[in-house]
Amino acid sequence: MKKLFFVLAVLFIANSAQAQWFFNKERLANLENFDKKRFTWGYYLGFNSYDFKFDYKDQYEDDNTDIQVERSAGFNVGLVGDMRLTEYINLRLEPGLYFTQRNLIYPGFEDRKDYLREVKSTYIHVPLLLKVSTKRLNNIKPFVVGGISTSINLSSNEDNPEDNEQGRFRMTKSTNYYELGFGIDFYLYYFKFTPSIRGVFAMSDELVPDDDPNSPWTGNIEKLSTRGIFVNFTFQ
Repeated sequence: MKKLFFVLAVLFIANSAQAQWFFNKERLANLENFDKKRFTWGYYLGFNSYDFKFDYKDQYEDDNTDIQVERSAGFNVGLVGDMRLTEYINLRLEPGLYFTQRNLIYPGFEDRKDYLREVKSTYIHVPLLLKVSTKRLNNIKPFVVGGISTSINLSSNEDNPEDNEQGRFRMTKSTNYYELGFGIDFYLYYFKFTPSIRGVFAMSDELVPDDDPNSPWTGNIEKLSTRGIFVNFTFQ
């Protein structure tokens, strides 16, 4: 996950340098006064890829004992509230609804009902982000963004009395994260279009352990935390 995020960052920087060279020629500016507004609003659509990071109580040399995570692409939709602080710094609130699914594969089991846990999650995700932009280059403006966020997992099963013995994988309802990302503002004729990518990393343990402390599903897990990549397309 971190290697992929690093590669994407390098590609972004390279493309930004090329864009700066290409757009050095002065062109007709769209939405010239857009960034002078104190508050702006918008919405976003996007995709996500969630993963899990496991910390184990007992780490074995045999990697076949580690829990495997099968990721799938999810969907994001939300709103954007932007407050201009300075010419190059904005404070953003981006509440949204995020849908995703991760499958956990447990080694050592033969029956599907034992080795597979489908973890379907619906998050109400609320990030508070600081956006730091470069100088506008005609009709584009690259930026980096970072901040903290919190989410409510509507599918957590935290209060469910059944656990993995009955096929129920349980997670906490709320989680806190830190986020880092980058993107480019494109000033079009009628609106501003912004593709961006962010890495999201949980700061807390999300596992609700099974009632049995020696459970083969949760007994050896010290900490379970979410990490993911968001790709959003914002319209303002």
